[in-house]
Amino acid sequence: MAGPEDAETPGKRSPTAPAAVPVAALDAIGTAAYVVDEEGRVIAVNAHAEQLLGRSAEQFIGRDAHDLLHRDAHGHPLPRSRCSMRQAFHDRRTAQAEEDWFECGDGTLLPVSWLITPYDLGGREAGTLVLLHALRPPQPGRRPQPDTAGEPMPELQRLALLAETTTRLTSTLDVEEALRRLTELVVPRLADWVVVDLITERDEVWRSAVVHAEGDGLAHREELQGPMPPVPAESPMPLSRALRGVASALAGPETYQREPDSGIAVEQRRLFEATGIRSAVIVPIRSTRAVLGALTLGRAKDPVDFTTADLPLIEDIARRAGLALDNARLYQRQRKVAETMQNHLLPQLPRVPGLRMTARYLPAPDASQVGGDWYDAFSLSDGATALAVGDVVGHDLEAAAGMAQLRNMLRAYAWAHKEPPSRIVDRLDEAVMHITDVSMATMILARVEARDDGHWELTWTNAGHPPPLLISHDGLAHFLTDGHGILLGTGVRTPRTDATAALPPGSTLLLYTDGLIEAPGHTLDEGLHRLRRHAAALAHRPLTSLTDEVLRRVRYETNDDDVALLAVRAPTGT
Repeated sequence: MAGPEDAETPGKRSPTAPAAVPVAALDAIGTAAYVVDEEGRVIAVNAHAEQLLGRSAEQFIGRDAHDLLHRDAHGHPLPRSRCSMRQAFHDRRTAQAEEDWFECGDGTLLPVSWLITPYDLGGREAGTLVLLHALRPPQPGRRPQPDTAGEPMPELQRLALLAETTTRLTSTLDVEEALRRLTELVVPRLADWVVVDLITERDEVWRSAVVHAEGDGLAHREELQGPMPPVPAESPMPLSRALRGVASALAGPETYQREPDSGIAVEQRRLFEATGIRSAVIVPIRSTRAVLGALTLGRAKDPVDFTTADLPLIEDIARRAGLALDNARLYQRQRKVAETMQNHLLPQLPRVPGLRMTARYLPAPDASQVGGDWYDAFSLSDGATALAVGDVVGHDLEAAAGMAQLRNMLRAYAWAHKEPPSRIVDRLDEAVMHITDVSMATMILARVEARDDGHWELTWTNAGHPPPLLISHDGLAHFLTDGHGILLGTGVRTPRTDATAALPPGSTLLLYTDGLIEAPGHTLDEGLHRLRRHAAALAHRPLTSLTDEVLRRVRYETNDDDVALLAVRAPTGT
């Protein structure tokens, strides 16, 4: 056993280390060794380990051994989930490995084999002894490249990465989300940096992402993003060729040190200087129809240069990214067309003396879910005002077109026939299956008019739609559940009924579609209660403020449907 003078030898043991740790015994082992406590902190280290790893005892003691030493073959911090020593350490059993990578004090990588075994610290404390053997000496002054440099990724890992790429990128229809997922897939797994240049629909180049690994997360360099110069037609430079879809290429800072042949070459020189990338691979991003842009992966801290062996994998990733981005663009284009058409079709609200009206339409958050919800308000030939809200089954351009047909037919019937709402909806139901593309739809048709005593009265019929909500000026709210019948387009002919209710002075009537109150994981009753509670609390608000707040508070974040909302307020009286 070591005497007191040995225990106090500088650099050998922490003053707080357990007395049972025999430092002299570690030195006598003859190979590099250190001991960690139950939490993996170094509590003793011998001179051989200090010399091998280029660190003094003070740099070891109290530090987490995994965080301090363990690295992957590229010099990156090794995730604990990938540490081959971790499970044996926690199981307190003996284990060994033929090759791992440890980082020395000067930043060089050292290939080592190791053996760990439980180590009794005395009493109830338990430790683990780690023995190290260097497989090859580190190269002073720089991080050595592992022997696997230039070799492609093992086939099983390559297939797993491509499968993950396909799954993650094809499960979104949003371009920005697809780009975010792409960067997470390749950084830091394949590179320190990822740069994405996309060609817009106007044939302009936009540097959409410049992202690098920073700690455990990703950091965006927005000052390097933005518009790019035009793609030169004949330039032999790697990015220009990739953006023309000609070929993939390797590149480095020296590639762009020559006299620039285009504005893109100038921007590339700026990119390499700002990021410190010393090795890069640049590949086209293609869809089945066109070149969409270019993907650049760069390594700055990673000691391994890209080689031609890396190109097939990165080209496969870019190809899958191209298909996902193309699909996302097509859906967003469809959404824009549908929204534009729907916004043009949704009406201007009429001016009715004494009444105040406002309406809102919100498209679904998913680009593929747009179309069938609508509202309407228009004057009738007898002087009353018609109010309507409805939902055509479906969420696509066909539903939007069906909505337009339904709304226009409703206006024609309501103007031409001085009949109660139930009879107008009956006529509409008879026609829907024969002269429209609508399969089924729900709706409410109401007429509102001033009575002889100056108060306002509402008459309505409901074809399978959520009930209107009437909120008094004092905040009492109740649903108008009368006048309910089956939805349109079923082919079933059952009598429809009308219901009538007074609109008290200052009261507010809300007509809405189910997207306001429904969402996966929530019942209809929950949504109706949520609407009634919030609308009642907002009764004193101006009508536009009430409408906006109802949408903000009531609509679920998980809602995947569009929403139409029509609000009408009766005059307060004198």
